[in-house]
Amino acid sequence: MKTPRYLFPSDYMADPSAHVFEDKIFIYPSHDWESGIAENDNGDHFNMRDYHVFSMEDTEAEVVDHGVALSVKDIAWAGRQLWDSDVAYRNGMYYMYFSLKDQNDIFRLGVAISDKPEGPFVPQENPMKGSYSIDPCAFEENGEYFLYFGGIWGGQLQFYRDNKLTPPCELPRFHEPALCPKIAKLKDNMLEFAEEPQDILLLDEHGNLLRQGDTERRFFEASWVHKYNDQYYFSYSTGDTHLLCYATGDNPYGPFTYQGVILTPVVGWTTHHSILEFKGKWYLFYHDALPSGGKTWLRSMKMIELEYDEKGAIKTIEGQ
Repeated sequence: MKTPRYLFPSDYMADPSAHVFEDKIFIYPSHDWESGIAENDNGDHFNMRDYHVFSMEDTEAEVVDHGVALSVKDIAWAGRQLWDSDVAYRNGMYYMYFSLKDQNDIFRLGVAISDKPEGPFVPQENPMKGSYSIDPCAFEENGEYFLYFGGIWGGQLQFYRDNKLTPPCELPRFHEPALCPKIAKLKDNMLEFAEEPQDILLLDEHGNLLRQGDTERRFFEASWVHKYNDQYYFSYSTGDTHLLCYATGDNPYGPFTYQGVILTPVVGWTTHHSILEFKGKWYLFYHDALPSGGKTWLRSMKMIELEYDEKGAIKTIEGQ
């Protein structure tokens, strides 16, 4: 069994988004802290105020903390709760896509820019037009960039229909199709959507949409996309059933057919991850709350080697 590694035990970092830039691994996590806010289903206790950036020369090397790269106080449109982020590189610049509640307590996606992968990142004056919900994931394909996003419950995805905020909206009934994660191509300037966000369809083995009651397979949050042997792997968290799952398709828009579990439940409520290849091996970056004694809002980022079988199926990792 592969052994996981805690990456930065001296502070609480979660939702690690990992990329290879400048031949090193850079990690962009959320920054947990003890805010004293009571735990609830809206996630108010996840009250992050800033992002740090980390780097590693190799998978066994020291993890370097580059300090605060972006803070709520630097964002003109900020309300509260700086949730998950991701970073893309294009034409010498790095673009950080982040989740943040605006001053009306509505989650939007923002963009901040730097000429270095470690930042600091300078935020745009306004959120991305037409953006909503949480958990952006940037994916590049043949020079085109796509942004995946969305999360239910505290992530507010259930309040939207046809990309319009229309509360009060409820989750679908158990027998109805589950809510879908979203995708939108980015414009060349990397600051705007080039199209209306579209649904990512997640299918079962019979080609049917996953249902809301299929809680061990339906999407909850934490979109991530990577490519392996010409297949697109869409991975995500099932949230309240605490699994990391994946589905595969033949293009960035899907549809994606459910394949299995990447990671079984770990200590702590949320499961959020990224997947990358580095020097011929694949790695899963994720978090758990074991070092904090199971406090779900104080999580620690870690990594473990990820393996495929001969058919390209991801071998399930037991939460540990």
